[in-house]
Amino acid sequence: MKKLLASTILAAGVLAATALMPVTAQAAECGDVTISNMNWQSAELLSNLDKIILNAGYGCNAEIVVGDTVPTITSMVEKGQPDIAPEGWVDLLPDIVKKGFDDGKIIALSQSLPDGGEQGWWIPRYIAEKHPDIKTFDDLLKHPELFPDPENPSKGAIYNGAPGWGGTVVTSQFFKAFGFEKAGFNLIDTGSAAGLDGAISKANERKEPIVAFYWAPTALLGKYDMVMLKTGYEIDEAEWKRCNTVLDCPDPKKNGWPKDRVETLVTDKFSKRAGPALDYLKNRSWSNATLNKLLAWMTDNQATGEQAAIYFLKNYEDMWTKWVPADVAEKVKAAI
Repeated sequence: MKKLLASTILAAGVLAATALMPVTAQAAECGDVTISNMNWQSAELLSNLDKIILNAGYGCNAEIVVGDTVPTITSMVEKGQPDIAPEGWVDLLPDIVKKGFDDGKIIALSQSLPDGGEQGWWIPRYIAEKHPDIKTFDDLLKHPELFPDPENPSKGAIYNGAPGWGGTVVTSQFFKAFGFEKAGFNLIDTGSAAGLDGAISKANERKEPIVAFYWAPTALLGKYDMVMLKTGYEIDEAEWKRCNTVLDCPDPKKNGWPKDRVETLVTDKFSKRAGPALDYLKNRSWSNATLNKLLAWMTDNQATGEQAAIYFLKNYEDMWTKWVPADVAEKVKAAI
């Protein structure tokens, strides 16, 4: 609670300092800016971080607008608004993104997450270190006894995601493609996001073995040190689309698991008037490991995106000051 109170006071300081900043030539260039805040933690954090740096460091008049992947990027392509999508998961709507690029309506400035959005099957690091031979799905097939099903210990267990998730479908198809049932495993339906989180948390707290579908960046993987297994196969995109991502496809094949591209998207109109602020957006990116830790802090402290952004600026100065010129960095430091 003390942390949250301090963060709230700091947030008020940012708003006050920003409001008192003089209008500069940079402000005239940057002007009014709309930043999309998607409906998940990492996007909320990043949109607030961009708002603070653009306002305090570059004299912009940036505001956050509510968004989500499909409506935000579609609106950017068709209507030229909002100006910025800080965390655009472009592979979720490839046709619209391609049209936006081809028509010159949107521009990808940088990879928000250079590691990409990672989905796959994860095991705790304490298990990976104890059994260094388990690195791939084929390695896992040999050891159902190391990951017993709590309801049927004679079988191994792989915990799936919630119904309706794309990763849940892929996990089900890979379970069939690799022959995990024949190898002595059961596929556990966790029923919901809470059920999956609970199973992973319980195993880690008790230092027990578990194999589970999950993804990064996430708060859970910031709290618990997990290792993602490799499928052990190169990505066949045609096969991925034909069967690995189609629940009713009867004959899935072994395949790689593609990473999702996550990019900072801006409209063409904004790019032409952003001035020096554009360089910040080109430079700004962070690893999944960094973001996992920040999301875990957000969750533990029940922090808002703004509070988490201020926490990042105060505790990761060696990182973000490399994204901006020294004079901009000093303005941001003064504001917080």
